[in-house]
Amino acid sequence: MDRTVKEIAARNDVAAAQAWLARHDADVLGWQRAVAEIPAPTGDEERRAAFVAERFAALGLSAVRRDRAGNVLARFGEGPGPGVVLAAHLDTVFAAEIPHAVTAVDGRLVAPGIADNARGLAALLAVAAALPYAGAALRRPVTFVATTGEEGAGDLKGAKHLFEDPTFLPDAFIAVDGAGVDRVVHRALGSRRLRAEFRGPGGHSWAAFGVANPAHAAGLAVAAIAALPLPPTPRSAASVVRIGGGNSLNTIPQEGWLELDLRSEDEATLEGLFAGASQALGRALDTVNRQRTAGTPALTLELVPLGTRPSGATSPSHPLVQAAAAATRFVGRTPELAAASTDANVAIARGIPGIALGAGGRGGDPHLPTEWYDNTGGPEGLVRLLLVTLAMGEAPAAR
Repeated sequence: MDRTVKEIAARNDVAAAQAWLARHDADVLGWQRAVAEIPAPTGDEERRAAFVAERFAALGLSAVRRDRAGNVLARFGEGPGPGVVLAAHLDTVFAAEIPHAVTAVDGRLVAPGIADNARGLAALLAVAAALPYAGAALRRPVTFVATTGEEGAGDLKGAKHLFEDPTFLPDAFIAVDGAGVDRVVHRALGSRRLRAEFRGPGGHSWAAFGVANPAHAAGLAVAAIAALPLPPTPRSAASVVRIGGGNSLNTIPQEGWLELDLRSEDEATLEGLFAGASQALGRALDTVNRQRTAGTPALTLELVPLGTRPSGATSPSHPLVQAAAAATRFVGRTPELAAASTDANVAIARGIPGIALGAGGRGGDPHLPTEWYDNTGGPEGLVRLLLVTLAMGEAPAAR
């Protein structure tokens, strides 16, 4: 695959596309800044989606449209099916009222979401602008998608919606997420997220002492989940991420709740973690109910699903992964095969070859208002993405 990528990169048309990327690097950064300054909290991506749709149309992409999930789709080239899909998510973890102005500090751009995922969206626009120079040899179309609901409680909403259509069968799915030039994410980090709510009668902390206490049940459950055995491989995690309940210092609460984030690269392991956590919650409920004063109401437990992200992997030997690794080496970097939770999870879990790539440069302070982006290595990331797109768009279909 290294030879194939080098041969593609050496062609005059591809050299012209790379030259466009080099000449217009400042324009790409301008798109990145413009995207970052449009608030797009999960579930409220409309303004940012409108900006991206307008840019897709201005760059000459065809069939620009919005779907029912709010995704923005556009196409380059001819042929049946979606072909090669490049996807970058629109949403951020930041509320709309947080200041989104981009500032320059010591050579870095600083703003909420400036790397995750304003950089990914700008990279989609950059590749769309460069493809007319280099896309004549494509055997299949390239579909650009700006997705909704990738972050947190969005639960990969936009990507999941794409695959609800049984005819949506890409030859390759590439999620463009954040900064970076080295990582090739071919393993999908799955998760199960849920809220456990213990409820009881409550009462005065002295006068009603002995009634089943939801906070005690929540505490027992937290301790048991923290003690769950985890396999040495694949890497897995069971985290209590939020807890709460009660409304005064001298009152037994009527509710105690906790939220869980369970993760693994392996679906069977993930299901085992979910079963273990569910059993721990049930034991906590049973323990507190057995200890309550006779004749008082029992606690109840409700489990509320908050999200399911599938796991899986694209084989390191698959041409998509090999093309990404070869393109990484071509731009002078050492590829790092990795796992992460991205829009590519959905494709991978459905047997579609999928990876996630950074869009060049360096980033830091992710999911904080002080998030930053440094464009060192930025152009290399765009060239890498272009070469992988061309390699997959010109190759015979392989699954």
